[in-house]
Amino acid sequence: MCTTYVAARIADQIAETGATVTRKLLVRLNPAVKRKTRGNAALAIHSDCEPDRAYRIASETIGALTAPDDRTSPGLVVAACEPDQIPDPVVEFYLDALRQIHDLQRALELARTYDWKHDAVSTDHDNSHDGYGRIGAVAAIGAWKAFEDCTYEHLSYRELHRCGTPRDVKDETVFDAADRVYPDAWDTVDKIEQEVVCVPNAPGPILYGIRGDTKSACKAAAAAIDSEAVERTALFATNQGTDVHLTDGTIGSLQADAGYRVDGIVVSEPEIREGGHTFFDIAHPTDVDVSEGIVDMDDGGRTVQCAAFEPTKRFRKHVQRLAVGDEGTFVGEYDRGTIKLEKFCVRSLNRYDRQNPTCSSCGRRMKSAGRNQGFRCRACNTSAAEKAVVELTRNLERGWYEVPPCARRHVAKPLIRGGFDAPTHPER
Repeated sequence: MCTTYVAARIADQIAETGATVTRKLLVRLNPAVKRKTRGNAALAIHSDCEPDRAYRIASETIGALTAPDDRTSPGLVVAACEPDQIPDPVVEFYLDALRQIHDLQRALELARTYDWKHDAVSTDHDNSHDGYGRIGAVAAIGAWKAFEDCTYEHLSYRELHRCGTPRDVKDETVFDAADRVYPDAWDTVDKIEQEVVCVPNAPGPILYGIRGDTKSACKAAAAAIDSEAVERTALFATNQGTDVHLTDGTIGSLQADAGYRVDGIVVSEPEIREGGHTFFDIAHPTDVDVSEGIVDMDDGGRTVQCAAFEPTKRFRKHVQRLAVGDEGTFVGEYDRGTIKLEKFCVRSLNRYDRQNPTCSSCGRRMKSAGRNQGFRCRACNTSAAEKAVVELTRNLERGWYEVPPCARRHVAKPLIRGGFDAPTHPER
C-alpha cells in the first residue's frame, strides 16, 4: 500500500461528511532513516472536521488498507488546533526529523503534552506493531508552520484491482507533457536515459505523480498524459525538491545518517571501482595548500571519502573529471565514512600540474637523474633542476552539477529550480 493513497482516501471521506479539507501535505523526512517507507513520507490533512470523527475515519481507513507486512508500523495522530498555531517544540521536532533520527518516545511525549489523540493503528492481520508511524505523523503536524519553500505533487491513482499488474501509461504522452510544463514541473522524465520518472515501479496504487513549483503546471501535465483509468487524484503541498534535509557541515565533525553541504579540496584522483562506482577523497580547505600544481596537505589533515554510485548514471562522468587541487562544495548523505553525493559545486579548478620537463633539443620527456639530482634527457644529456609547471586543459566548468532525474531523491533540489550560489548545469 501507499501512504499518500491512504491519506487521499481519508481526505475524501472527511470531505464527504461535509467538512472542509483545506490542504493535504506530503512531507519527506530524513532519507537516511532505516525504519521507513521507501521515500520516508509522512502525511498530514488540514481540515475543520471534528477531531473525534476525523480520528475514527482515519483509523478505520488505515486499518483497512494497511498491507500485511511485518515491516509496516502505521501510526495516527490528530492535533486539535490550527496549522499555524502548532507549538514550536513540534515544529522543531519536524526540523530535526529532516536531519536526525528520532525515537518513538519523543513523539509520544509531544502528543501527550498537547493532549493529541494518537494510536498505533492495528490491522486485521497483526496487532503487535508499535506504531512507529507516529514519529512521522507528529513531524507532519509540525511541518506546515516550518515550510519556507513549498512545492507540489499531483498524484493519479489506478484502480486498486490493477495493483501489481504492469501500468498502462503512454510514454510518448508523458515526454510531450514534460516538455510543455518544464521547468515549472520537473523530474517528470529523464530525457537522456529515456526514462519516464513519474511512473513508479512499485506495485502500489500510484499511476503517476507530477512534481513542480506550481499547482497549475502539475495539473496541466497530468491532464496531458494518456493512460489506463484513473481511480482518483490528489494534490499535495510538499517539501520535495527543496534540499531542506541538508545542513552545512565540516570535515571531521560529520554525523552518520544525515545530509550535508561540505566544503573541501580534492586530494585524490577519482577512482572507478567494481560495479562502476566512483570514489575520491576531499580535505578540509584549511588543511591543504594548492599552488601552481603543487598540492600540499598538512600532516594529520582532515579528509573524507566521497562516492558517486552506479545508479547516478552520467553524474559519475562529471565526478570523474575532478582533479587533485579542485575546490568545491560536496553534497549528500554521510554514511559509514562516506558522503554519498547528490550534487557538487566546483568553486575553483586546479589548472596546473607538475610534470617531468621536456628536452629543449629533442622534445622528449626527461627522466629523473636520481634522488635530489634533477632531471636529464638520456639522448641529448640536457638537464633541468626541477619539474615544469604545465597548464592543464580541463573538460569541467565551474558551477553546480547534479544527479539525473532518474536518480534524484524526493527531497533533493533540482538545479533548474534556481537559488544556487554559482552557475548551474541542470539535468533533464
